[in-house]
Amino acid sequence: MANLTDHTVGWIGVGRMGFPMAKRLLDAGCDVSIYNRTRSKAEPLEAAGGKIVDSPKDLADRDIIFTMVSTSDDLVAVTFGENGVFTAEAKPKLLIDCSSISEIASADIRARAAEIGIDMLASPVSGNGKVVKAGKLTIVTSGPRAAFEMAEPFLNQVGRGVTYVGEGELARMVKICHNLLLGVVTQCLAEITVLAEKGGVARHDTLEFINNSVMGSMFSRYKTHSFVNLDLTPTFTPILLRKDLDLGLKAGENLGVELPVTSATRDMVQRAIDAGYTDVDFSVLLQEQAKASGLDIQPENIDVDSGL
Repeated sequence: MANLTDHTVGWIGVGRMGFPMAKRLLDAGCDVSIYNRTRSKAEPLEAAGGKIVDSPKDLADRDIIFTMVSTSDDLVAVTFGENGVFTAEAKPKLLIDCSSISEIASADIRARAAEIGIDMLASPVSGNGKVVKAGKLTIVTSGPRAAFEMAEPFLNQVGRGVTYVGEGELARMVKICHNLLLGVVTQCLAEITVLAEKGGVARHDTLEFINNSVMGSMFSRYKTHSFVNLDLTPTFTPILLRKDLDLGLKAGENLGVELPVTSATRDMVQRAIDAGYTDVDFSVLLQEQAKASGLDIQPENIDVDSGL
């Protein structure tokens, strides 16, 4: 297994997730150069030892390239687009993509990278910026086994552990299934919380019981603050959740798997988007559920332990 000092790293994308992920590598002493479309968002990482470059192409001499971008088109642009990291004469050894993109787009980029001698790992993650900072990010990975062994110490440093699930795009399927569960659980949690509150129970009491029961989870406890205090500071937006629900529904259609609960959840997410909630946290599903149920909910202004 490689050590963190064995390979140089290039990082592309320092948004809500990418910034703390890259910083974890820097804090561990990794040699990391960074590109972000908006350079000013990457500059604070200089204080941690990061070297900021002007284009993805400037990272071509790095051994390992991490990407954390929003869409399939973004990944194509930073790899094979104008000034993409794979367009230079020098070539990295490995691409590790942590974004949530479709299996089809991932497979296409993997094939194009293989033609020029670059391995690729699909390594989508579960968590958000606060989860990253707490060291509790989880990662699922697929691709060549030898490439995984090269990447494993770096992935373990970014998160608290990585699950290797095999070759090709299998990690994409696992991540899409994960995000279908994320949406369905959040909508269900919104429904039962509204039901209990309309029946006279305070939200924090309902959620405290759920969190301490066998139905509780790291996620339900983490989301309790947002539900109790109606904090919509974005960790994952309805727009991004809808994208992943659509990917899951498309996969279900292709594989002949009915997903009626996912489909209903997608409708609820769309309702929130239609109401103008596009750049807030997806926990706004609670407020939309309350509105649809004729319940006027207010922040309870209670200090809640996030569990992180």
